[in-house]
Amino acid sequence: MEANLVLFKKDGSQTTFSLPSDVTVLGRSHDCDLRIPLKIVSRRHCQLSQNKEAVKIHDLDSRGGTFVNGKRVNAATIKAGDYIRIGPLTFLLRINGEPKEIAPPQPAPKEPQAPRVAADELSGLDIEGSDSFLAELDDL
Repeated sequence: MEANLVLFKKDGSQTTFSLPSDVTVLGRSHDCDLRIPLKIVSRRHCQLSQNKEAVKIHDLDSRGGTFVNGKRVNAATIKAGDYIRIGPLTFLLRINGEPKEIAPPQPAPKEPQAPRVAADELSGLDIEGSDSFLAELDDL
């Protein structure tokens, strides 16, 4: 199974990141597999686990929560096309090239929103991790 996260930027562009292993931890800490250096993201925010049949997400007692398709989750099985929100960032899960058409989510009127991040906090921000998990998020 080839699983990727597609990051949506404010300018409408997208960046795709491969999940570096069967168990991938996302968070602010330097020891995370996919590092998101924003104060609003917990040190160890959530974990994605994948095998040949499924991808599961587990919130790691994060302060701001982990959201799948606009709903806060502690643990869930996620599928291709699901949206994952961590802090102010929204990703789409793509498995084996599906879905082919990618569009940013439409926010629900009563969906909880992550607090806005000051522009100077995003200046020069890089998401870090193994392989190609680097992104320029200046345009968020």
